[in-house]
Amino acid sequence: MAKNEELYEAIMKGNRNKVLEIIKDAIENKADMGDILDGSMIPAMRDMGDKFSRNEVYVPEMLIAARAMQAGLELVEPILADTGHQPLGKVCVGTVKGDLHDIGKNLVAIMLKGAGYEVIDCGVNCDVSKFEAAVKDDGATVVLCSALLTTTMPYMKDVVGAFKGNPNVKVVVGGAPVTNEYANTIGADGYGSDANEAVKCVDALLEKTA
Repeated sequence: MAKNEELYEAIMKGNRNKVLEIIKDAIENKADMGDILDGSMIPAMRDMGDKFSRNEVYVPEMLIAARAMQAGLELVEPILADTGHQPLGKVCVGTVKGDLHDIGKNLVAIMLKGAGYEVIDCGVNCDVSKFEAAVKDDGATVVLCSALLTTTMPYMKDVVGAFKGNPNVKVVVGGAPVTNEYANTIGADGYGSDANEAVKCVDALLEKTA
């Protein structure tokens, strides 16, 4: 797909106003929004995520890029919905019960949206019922739960256990104190060391690539 280099660079640099200007102009000129999303916006966020994983950019730069991406998505998504454009899949994200931290969770959510997934954000302090509702009522097939506190990590096991009997739902865990070893110990289907790795994990579980 054709890449709009100007839009790609604006997202990479986190230039929210420029992103909005370019997309509004594209809408006025009746450009293909699917092409805008798949050809420029998604590649920008995936490349930004790769830079983050390589420690070439850090959380502040990621947040700025994510906010620019989100602003653009708010213009693009309604148009795509009207054209029947389908997301790669439906996933839900949330910080587990007892934990009120949301920066990491928010980064994962915007990275997943930027990768082409429909995201149900369950928020913070999520008990099992919130994740179950996202699966039952909204159709999420991957549950991503985050924890920043070692005291809230054990609740992830409850979330994993809640979906063990459902072969159509996968659970991915992550957060500062969480390790791949811990994810394996509690029987999670995947582990994301950061937001970018969480997206790659979802890609692998659903066998999707953007």
